[in-house]
Amino acid sequence: MKFAHIATLVTALSLPFAAFAQDDAGAATAESETPQLIVAISVDQLSADLFAQHRQNFTGGFARLLQGAVFPSGYQAHAATETCPGHSTILTGSHPGRTGVVANRWYDMSVTREDTRVYCSEDPSVQGSSSDDYTVSTNFLLVPTLGDLIQRVDAASQVVSVAGKDRAAVMLGGVEADHFFWPGDAGFTTFEGRERPDALRWINETAIQAAVSSREPLPVPQHCAPYNRAIPIGDGHTVGTHLFSRGPTTSGREILASPEGDLLTLVLAADLVAELELGQRGTTDLLAIGLSATDYIGHAYGTHGVEMCVQLSALDAMLGDFFNRLDARNINYVVMLTSDHGGLDLPERQTEQAAPRAARLLPGFETLDERLAAETGLEAPILRADSPFGDFYVDRSVPEDRRAEVIDRAIAMISAHSQVYHVFGRDEIMAQSVTDAPPEHWTVLDRVRASFHPDRSGDFIVVLQPRVTPIPEPVPGAYVATHGSVWDYDRRVPILFWWPGAEHIEQPLGVMTVDILPTLASLIGLDISDVEIDGRCLDLMPGVAETNCP
Repeated sequence: MKFAHIATLVTALSLPFAAFAQDDAGAATAESETPQLIVAISVDQLSADLFAQHRQNFTGGFARLLQGAVFPSGYQAHAATETCPGHSTILTGSHPGRTGVVANRWYDMSVTREDTRVYCSEDPSVQGSSSDDYTVSTNFLLVPTLGDLIQRVDAASQVVSVAGKDRAAVMLGGVEADHFFWPGDAGFTTFEGRERPDALRWINETAIQAAVSSREPLPVPQHCAPYNRAIPIGDGHTVGTHLFSRGPTTSGREILASPEGDLLTLVLAADLVAELELGQRGTTDLLAIGLSATDYIGHAYGTHGVEMCVQLSALDAMLGDFFNRLDARNINYVVMLTSDHGGLDLPERQTEQAAPRAARLLPGFETLDERLAAETGLEAPILRADSPFGDFYVDRSVPEDRRAEVIDRAIAMISAHSQVYHVFGRDEIMAQSVTDAPPEHWTVLDRVRASFHPDRSGDFIVVLQPRVTPIPEPVPGAYVATHGSVWDYDRRVPILFWWPGAEHIEQPLGVMTVDILPTLASLIGLDISDVEIDGRCLDLMPGVAETNCP
């Protein structure tokens, strides 16, 4: 069977969609030709390859978007293909090197606390804050988002950001958004002291109900059946056959890593449209939605199993129902959908599918400090890094006159690892200009440069070989596959635009997520000529006589 409508999924989840949705009766009639509501959607870890793989089976919300302007080869053009940097590009028009969001977590040797690692959406000045236990903040984003720019022109415009992760909500919403919502310890939450609409209470009552309810396995649509195959990942564990069944639980992660996570997010978003009258007050409002279940599922089960196929079928149905609710209110709206990054399937399944050189990370990185200490006579820790690739920092305990020596020795050691592609030093990166070439033609150094911020990035950047999964041992049900590399399976994402009456065009050449801000600005007549960005306006109108770009 296919999920022809959201009711099919909701029945399977025992979550009556309409029962906790606001009454949409009495909706206003759209009168303005300018869109009164921008709906910007990010589907976390939706790679261009994954979208192309399942595109022929979409019948709901994705199918609607495919009737508009389709850019199947969009790029998160930079190297740091993680959640926070990727989301920071979508509504700012800027690469991470300009937004300042260089990773999910990086090291700041200037912070006064003992823990020098910082999280991209934390406020490290809060007493007791750490990169794992933090107070959510917008402080690290250095540039305005589309919502910030809209509100500078019209203070009456509302900007609302709701997401399945706090970092997605913050990076899409910007600094000045009226409302931010993300999952906390007891359902969705927001900043301390902020207004809590009735929709928040309703969705959290439903989330509590979900947390104590059993779930039967979801049905497998016919087109997903070929993916329903167990892949061994060691110690008797497998992936590839999980259908999101569970007993009564209080695990928020288990709910988020299922279609249910996106369902809760979309219901909250739809209820906020009704309660806050988004797009219905004569101004242009922005609703940013971060859908995180695809990412959680990709990490827990990989990207090419039945789990991902069922998730995308369910999400297709949910998006269709969400758009129907907007239609019922006669809102003049425009939708943009993209992703913060792609993803790589787990190497065990890649190997079965004859993917050459697919492998997990071999030993070597875990002994770096030990070997450096033996060579230099310095005490560990000497290097700081959040993973075996990306940004590496020399610890602040290393004397200034020994830093260059430590960097040279570390680069030599890391470069000798058989799975390392290249190690880029700070001087080499900074000597490279940010390119304006088409993203499919960027060199690896171009990609690294677009992610590099001189005050936040590492002393050197490690790039692993293609198809190396930097997880030495899989963690069943949580972490078997990942993303974050400079390679195109992590960089390429779909970019879709649709509005009522949009004519279909498809442009297969490379465009970038930094092009989204100027494109949406053009659709609402927002002048951004005084804003420094990296993107350009994309022409969404077919034919040579019409253009939306100034």
